Amino acid sequence: VSFALYLVARLSPYEWRDLHPCKRTRAELENQFTFFNSLWFLIGNIMQQGTDLNPTAPSTRMISCLWSFFTLIIVSSYTANLAAFLTVQRMQTPIENAEDLASQTKIAYGFQRGGSTENFFRESKIATYERMWNYISANQADVTAASSTEGINRVLKGNYAFLMESTTSEYNIMRNCELTSIGGLLDSKGYGFGVPQNSPYRDILSDTILKLQDEGVIHKYYNKWWKEAANLKCDQEDKRKDIAAELGFANIGGIFVILAGGLILSTIVAAVEFSIKIRNRKGRQISIREEMQRYFRFAIFNVSASKRRASIFIKDVPLLSPNDDDHDRDRDLDQIRHQ
Repeated sequence: VSFALYLVARLSPYEWRDLHPCKRTRAELENQFTFFNSLWFLIGNIMQQGTDLNPTAPSTRMISCLWSFFTLIIVSSYTANLAAFLTVQRMQTPIENAEDLASQTKIAYGFQRGGSTENFFRESKIATYERMWNYISANQADVTAASSTEGINRVLKGNYAFLMESTTSEYNIMRNCELTSIGGLLDSKGYGFGVPQNSPYRDILSDTILKLQDEGVIHKYYNKWWKEAANLKCDQEDKRKDIAAELGFANIGGIFVILAGGLILSTIVAAVEFSIKIRNRKGRQISIREEMQRYFRFAIFNVSASKRRASIFIKDVPLLSPNDDDHDRDRDLDQIRHQ
């Protein structure tokens, strides 16, 4: 955008001005929008501080308005998205693990009565789990459940956390997106088939289970009955939520199109300004085509120049000497500026 402003300012004749009218000895015009000044002008605009540069041509004013509108939309969108992100952060649960659960009293927690989870907490020697066991045993009638279904229903009502085996927990979470799990595993145990002591089927079952595990058969059936049967509806819903929460290019792409179109239009306007100025110039001694070629070469290829002779848009006149008559000098300079 800064390069477009710089180019348009050089093309437009209305940005070439006598910035030092007191210097009566030179018929020279200057352009305030050098490349670095153009960049500084846009930075001041986006920071809402402004600069001492003021565009005067319709084409450069058009770029200034477009850039102001662009920065307004971008800054407003970012501010709104940041506010929504911070709001979601505040709404997240403060409980991240078993230690957090044991350290608070607002959310009750319990397990299924008579299950393996109860045995785990009863026999645990870890301080956190002992504290949780003391709380649950002291409020057993209020916080324990007769079945996992009852415990899950209490979780859905709110202010309750149900401790259960990870396999069963994962199975229910994948079928009800209002459920979630926090923290990692409290303990690690495996499943097995119970057989009488010294049973001949013990080694056969063990070898077969290990073989099925190595061949990926157990994992295949896990995917079939846990994930595929649930159709991954929770994962898809979470993905939709993540997409809705993000501010993507599709949401603000239109403002970039408007900005690009405006830059193209302002360039065309600058070319029209230049053409009108050339056609209306008095005392033209060369053709319009030659005049345009001459000026375009200066504007495009002489990128390091920020000054030019006023004769590019007016008829050629010699530089005035300080020894010239004051009256004639002022009269000639006024004629130069108004041609």
